[in-house]
Amino acid sequence: MHVHQSIATPLTVLQSRMVDEIAIHSFGMLGLVLMENAGRGAADFVADLVNDEAKFVVVCGIGNNGGDGLVIARHLHARGLSVSVWIIGDRHKLTAVTAANLAILEKTSVSCRWLPASFDTVEITTTMQQAIDELQSATLLVDAMLGTGSKGELRGTFAQMVHHANRSAAIRVAIDVPTGLDAQTGGHSVETLRAHHTLTFVASKVGLMESDAAPFVGELHILPIGIPPEVLEIVKHGSS
Repeated sequence: MHVHQSIATPLTVLQSRMVDEIAIHSFGMLGLVLMENAGRGAADFVADLVNDEAKFVVVCGIGNNGGDGLVIARHLHARGLSVSVWIIGDRHKLTAVTAANLAILEKTSVSCRWLPASFDTVEITTTMQQAIDELQSATLLVDAMLGTGSKGELRGTFAQMVHHANRSAAIRVAIDVPTGLDAQTGGHSVETLRAHHTLTFVASKVGLMESDAAPFVGELHILPIGIPPEVLEIVKHGSS
């Protein structure tokens, strides 16, 4: 596994959550700003992987990982690139910062379509088939489905989308952690996204460094989001 721009020791999932909480509640940073920084950095990275004729497909969940994906989509659109968005889950369960970014994106011409999280594998709906077709015709796929808080076996639409994403010729870029991979243990679901690149924020996560995770992580890149180093110091000393 190649790791780029690593300046801090890997974080546990709990420490990763603490970084955000301390930055927001003790340092007065806004969750929207952190998400904007993450998404902007990731958009710059993925745009540089392909040419301006590329077709980007961003698949989001309803948590903050999905919010990062929505920011990425907005910045790709702002560059004049072709991007479409699929969101898996219930609109009413979006996190506040993710809902805020969706509200912005929905005022643009970017296509944002929804898929229910539960999925009857016997019958592929028309909408599901459209999503699968887009995955297979994409130049680059951004996986913003599930983040570091996810663990256990993937089911329903998440499992289906990962299954078809892995069979696409698209370049696959995972945001923070490939969907289906446990960021704490490095364990993986039966269906786990096999990323060519994983863009994780602030520092690596311990599970991404496990040898079992390597086939899913691909090249690991650590992107900054403006978190002061003092926050990491507090987290390291507070959880040691």
